[in-house]
Amino acid sequence: MSLNGTTASLGDKAVPGRDVIEVDGIELSEEPELVYFALNKPAGVVSTVTDPQGRPTVLDALGKEAVGGRRLFPVGRLDMDSTGLILLTNDGFLANRLMHPRFGVPREYVVEVEPPTRREDLARLRKGVLLEDGVTGPARVSESGRSGGRALVHMVIHAGRKRQIRRSFEHLGYRVLTLNRVRIGNLGLGSLRPGTHRQLEATEVRDLYKQTGLGE
Repeated sequence: MSLNGTTASLGDKAVPGRDVIEVDGIELSEEPELVYFALNKPAGVVSTVTDPQGRPTVLDALGKEAVGGRRLFPVGRLDMDSTGLILLTNDGFLANRLMHPRFGVPREYVVEVEPPTRREDLARLRKGVLLEDGVTGPARVSESGRSGGRALVHMVIHAGRKRQIRRSFEHLGYRVLTLNRVRIGNLGLGSLRPGTHRQLEATEVRDLYKQTGLGE
């Protein structure tokens, strides 16, 4: 922990609004209340707080009443065409730990592709695919069904490159029809309908902290 850029010592005091406290390089929020929302992002919504092109953002999807004037931001991103679970919070400390590859918080996706997957390609996805910016990390991959020339594939990754799943399938010759994130850590999408949100329970927040190595 540091205070105004120097290592803090037992007994040091800080003045809110003037002094800067950091833990592992992350500035602690001055927000009076930390809040956590799970949003089922629909397609056509961008995972940013503002958009210069005027497209709807995740904050628009959350709604002004939930935002309540707070400085909320999404934890990680889903591209505009992808759907599913995204967290929004003003807790920068937890957000950083959830996104950092060092903590390996798993993220689960259900991907619809065509044509149906080949066994050897599933094996390549599990080991890692060489993309233009490097090799993707290992993943848990399984096909859960196929119909009409399409297949549903479940993927669990712990650290991802930008648009990693879409680019990996496209690299192997598949077209991604839908991509839906259904889980972050132990937090699942559940029955949350597209475009709706809910505030996390205190137990869920504590569990997210535990998954990044903090808490009892």
